[in-house]
Amino acid sequence: MNQEDLKNRTKRFALNILALVDLLPNTLKGRSIGNQLVRCGTSVGANYRSVCRSRSKAEFVARLGVVIEEADEVCFWLELLEEGKIMEESKLADIRSEGSQLVAIMTKSRKTAASCSNRQSEIT
Repeated sequence: MNQEDLKNRTKRFALNILALVDLLPNTLKGRSIGNQLVRCGTSVGANYRSVCRSRSKAEFVARLGVVIEEADEVCFWLELLEEGKIMEESKLADIRSEGSQLVAIMTKSRKTAASCSNRQSEIT
């Protein structure tokens, strides 16, 4: 999977989050969690684009950390929707899976990039 694939995947993720939020009940809980989901769910893609513009390996690693945090936050809010019985698990399963996969992909990328940076500094 290359950068363009991940840009598209994180954009689809944001669009799916927006569609999910439209299904939330118009209650205090639904609105509160919905606002948080919109913020962090769209931030995953926006911040990944920032990763792609990194000027150094250190900046790349740091910016990936932000993407990981935002994707993990999405997972948290989705868990609350399910465990708080605000939305059925069947409506959340696919997006929860995608959120977890994005966290795993970005974490692996960050570890790989960081280990390459560490090896390079050991050589010089």
